[in-house]
This record gives sequence, C-alpha cells and structure tokens, in this order.
Amino acid sequence: MTNAREVDLHPSQWRKFLQYIEVPTDPGVPNTPWLNRDLIPMPKERRTYKIWSYFIYWCISGLCISGYAAGSTLLAYGLDARQAIVTLVIGGLIIGVLCVTCGWMGERHHIGFTVACRFSWGMRGAYFPVMVRAFVTILCAFSWDGLQAYWGGQAVAVTIGAVIPGFAHMKQTLAGGILLTKDFIGIIIYYIFFVAIMRIPPERLQKPFIVSSVMFGGTLIGLLAWAVSNTHSGGPLFRDQASSAVHGGTGWAMLFGITAVLGGWGGGTIGQSDWTRYANRPYAPTLSQLITAPFCIIVCATIGIIVTSCAQEIVGSLIWEPFLLLATLQDYYNDSPRVRAAIFFAGFGCVCAQLGISIVLNSVSAGMDLSGVVPRYINIRRGAYLVAFLGLASNPWQYLSNASTFLNVISSFGIFFAPFSGILLADYFVVRRCVIKLEDCYIGDKRSIYWYHNGIHWRAPLAWVLGVFPTMPGLIMTTRDATTWNVWVRIFHIAFFVGLLISFVAFSVICWVSPPGNVGIGVLYHEESNFQAGSEPQTDSEEKKEELV
Repeated sequence: MTNAREVDLHPSQWRKFLQYIEVPTDPGVPNTPWLNRDLIPMPKERRTYKIWSYFIYWCISGLCISGYAAGSTLLAYGLDARQAIVTLVIGGLIIGVLCVTCGWMGERHHIGFTVACRFSWGMRGAYFPVMVRAFVTILCAFSWDGLQAYWGGQAVAVTIGAVIPGFAHMKQTLAGGILLTKDFIGIIIYYIFFVAIMRIPPERLQKPFIVSSVMFGGTLIGLLAWAVSNTHSGGPLFRDQASSAVHGGTGWAMLFGITAVLGGWGGGTIGQSDWTRYANRPYAPTLSQLITAPFCIIVCATIGIIVTSCAQEIVGSLIWEPFLLLATLQDYYNDSPRVRAAIFFAGFGCVCAQLGISIVLNSVSAGMDLSGVVPRYINIRRGAYLVAFLGLASNPWQYLSNASTFLNVISSFGIFFAPFSGILLADYFVVRRCVIKLEDCYIGDKRSIYWYHNGIHWRAPLAWVLGVFPTMPGLIMTTRDATTWNVWVRIFHIAFFVGLLISFVAFSVICWVSPPGNVGIGVLYHEESNFQAGSEPQTDSEEKKEELV
C-alpha cells in the first residue's frame, strides 16, 4: 500500500512543478499551448508606444555599432567611400518600406510575427517558421548575440579604463591567451546591466531607449568632430579609387552591398510587428519607419566610414569598431586627462548602444519566438534570459578567433528569412486583404478556420521551398570555396531580393489557382470588443471547415 501511495504522488508532484514554472498570467488570459500574455493581441493598456517612441526605437536600431561598421562590408565588395554611401541610401530607403509593410499587421491587429504565421502556415505549420527563426536566434546566441555581448564587454572595459588607466593597460589573458582579463570583467558587468534592464517590460522601455540613443548619438558626434577637425577632409578612403574586388564591376558590387544592408537589418524588418503591436494608435510607427529608419542607418554608417577613414590618417590603422578606436586614442594621447574624460563618455555611449540593440533585435524577438513554441513556460523575459545565457556560454571570443567559416554560415541564414517575409506579405495584403479572424489564431483544432489540413497550410511551405531553392547552390559553393564565382553565387549574393520576390509571387499565384476557403472572414483591425482570449469561436460546422482547405 505504501509503495502504491508513493507512486501516485509522483504525477501530482510533477504537475505541481509544471504549474509552478508556468509564466505569469493576466486576468482572463490563461496559459495554453497556443497563448500567454505576450502572444495575445496587445491590450490597450499595454499599447504605450507613440510616434516619438518609434523615433527612439529606430535611433536604437540604426545608430548602433554594427551599423557604424557596415561600411567595412561595402568597401570589401570593392566600392569606394562615395559609392558605399550611395548604396547605404538605397538600402536604407528599401528597409523603410519593408518595415512599414512587415509591421502593418502589428499596427492594425496588434499581433507579432509568431502569431501572424498561424494564418499563413496553419496552426501547426506555423511552428516551422517560428522554430526556424527561434533556432537561428538560439544558434546566433553562439554568434551574433555573443558577439554583441563581447563588443559590449570590450566597451565596458574601455569605459573603466578611461577612469583607471592601469585597467586599460592590463595585459593578463584568459582562455589560452585569446581573451583579455579586462574584457572578461567587462562582459560580466555588461550582462549584469542587461539582466537588470530586461526586467523592464517592452511596453516600458522607452526611457532606457532614450538614454541609449542620446549617449551613442553623442559618441558619434564627438568622434566625427574629432576626426574631421584633425584631418580637414574625409580621409584616405575618400581619395582611394574603387577596387575590382567583385566580378561584374561596380553595378554588381552595389547590388551586393544593398543586399548586405538589407540582410543586416533583415531580422528587424521581419520582426517589425513584434514592436508595432505596441502602437497606441494607427500609423504611429509609419513616419519613423519611412523616415527615421533610413536616416539613422545612413547617417550612422556614413559617420563610421568618415571617422574610420580619418582615423587611419591620424593613428595609422584602419579600425572599424568605435570602442577599439577609443582604446587606441587613449594610448595615442598618452592617457591625457582630457582625452580620458572624453573616452569615458564615448565608451559609455558604446555600452548603451550595445545594450539597446541587444534588446531590440535579439531579446524581445527571441522571447516572442520561444514563447510561441512553449507558451506555458517561456515568455519574452525568460526567452531573453535564455539567449543571454547561451551567448555567454558560447565563449564568443573563441569563435571570433578561429571560426570564420562558422560565422559565414550563420550570416547566410538570412536566405531563409526573406521567403518567410514574402509569404506573410503576400498572404496578408494580396490574398486576405488585411482581414483576419484573430480568435481562430489561438485555437489549435478543427474549430479554427486556420486549421487547414491537420493544422498545416500546404501552400505556404511550397512557396517557401520555391523561394529558398535558387539561393541554396550558391550558399553551398561559397561555404566550400569563398573564391567561387558563377551565376549561382551571384544569385546567393542577392538572396534577399530573390527569396522575397519569388516566395511573394509564388504564394500569390498558388492561392489564385487554388484559393483557400477562409479568405474574407474576420476584421480589418483589432478592437478589444471583438476579441477575448480563450473564447470559443463562432464558426460553422466542422464539415464546412474541412472545405476551407
């Protein structure tokens, strides 16, 4: 009898444990396999982002260290400095348009990418794009998120070194000489700040974003003033002629550069609805997306090119990372007190920029994706902490020193995202005309009009394969031999355009030939009165639902 009683206790204890680790709930919003408080259409009280909020958001996304260093990629394609700036302008304007279109469903229906995939891919089929993005996000925790934390740690070390010169000149190393001890200390301090800031819900991040934007904006202005006042010109990069690094000449080089710019902010465009759903009124994000997004991207990268060019003439080295340039300047000016004061504020600006971009492009989107996979146990905050932990555990200083091929493969995963965007845009704008039945995006059975056939909308994976296939041979060839040059490699280098356009057209044509039966059912925009979390949908018979396939 005792043994039987002990056996019976185990399932109960397990259930209690699972209930204990469930994410917090809001009144009327239960945790289910399909929703939690972070996945529902954003309720009115949490829609706090105004026009100025999205202006600040794009200051964070555009004015960042990776944006500052974007010119290095463009010049590597064989462009000169002026051609690189023209490429930035074109790429920035395209990003603005893509942000408006990809963010429209968040602005009107207050849902993010994770939920939007359900009406395009089916309730079960949506796991594929969500898990691909989550997989890449987690894998990127071993690369980009870890890389950004590493940069953030180096910026912290520069900031501390400006106050304590002995810390700046510390030569002790860890990890077999790869990692400076001062940089590791900086990484730990950086993560402490990151964890503290992620305690703030996304709807209340505007004030930290303002601090980050102002501080790094001041860093950019200070570096530009120093560079130009010392050289009275744009530096040697503006005097050098374009090289012939890319087969096909300047036209192909600029096209590759535009694609690189789009790829750099691709995660931000496909996940725009994760942030536009916080808009307090229609069209609040639109002006910032169309104007502020390209403006900040263009200005930041242009300043990066100018400062790097001038610094090469002054200190004799080509340094693309601003925090490394600051460390170099402290040595160049022999620890001058005035210079160290300037470096402290500039270094702190770099720290703020890294914290801001990690939250905007990695943490919130990662939390949304992981929440869509296991809504009961992961929300935005827990997902962000998981990615941060993986980023630190990945030892980013190791792969930065000896795994260039791995980083190239990771950066190429953007070829999968463009077709996702094409399918979502085609379905939302062309096929459904922006009409969605929100309640059915949270019901995982035949009662949902988005159940299709066993929860999978077959038209979406077919269009996705058609969008990805043309770019795969070039990815494989480039990974095996970076010097390979043929038509497949050219297509791979413009994968964003190819994947987006092919999947968009393919999905539209497939739905025109074989239209889904659930088109035109729902609402053009979300109102609290027409949605209740967990409510039973008012639908026709299940037999009619089967005909919707």
